[in-house]
Amino acid sequence: MRLFLLLALSLLSAGCASRGQAWVELGGERFSVEIADEPDERARGLMFRDRLAADAGMLFVHAEEQPLAYWMKNTRIPLDILYFDARRRLVSVSRASPCSLGDRCPPYPSAGPALYVLELNAGTAGRLGVERGDEIRFSPDIPERGAP
Repeated sequence: MRLFLLLALSLLSAGCASRGQAWVELGGERFSVEIADEPDERARGLMFRDRLAADAGMLFVHAEEQPLAYWMKNTRIPLDILYFDARRRLVSVSRASPCSLGDRCPPYPSAGPALYVLELNAGTAGRLGVERGDEIRFSPDIPERGAP
C-alpha cells in the first residue's frame, strides 16, 4: 500500500509539473508559455506585469476560430501579438505598445480568423523572421481546438 501511495504521489507531481512546463516552438526557438484558455484568464492576460522573460510568453487558446482583436489595457510591457489559425499557421503579427488609457486603448486585430494568440516581448517576431503561414509547435499538454 505504501509503495502504491508513493507511486501515485509521484505521478500526480509529474502531471502538475508538466502543466507548468508548457512550451511553444516558433522560428526555431522554444518559449515557455503560460496558458490562458478560460475567459477570465484571456481577459486578464499580461495585465499589470512589469517584465516578461526573454524566453517566455502567454498563449491564448480560444473556443473557436474567428477574427480576433486584442488590446493592451493595463499592460505595461510592449508586446508582439501573433495570431494563429486552427492549423497553427501564422495569420498576422502586431507590435503593441503599453497602454494606460483603460477602455480607450486601441485594438490590434488579426488579419484573418485565428484560434491561438501568442504574446511575446516586442521585437521577438522580427528577430525570429517569422512570416505569414509559419507553423507554431506546441508541447503535448497544450489543448488543441478546432484543428481540421
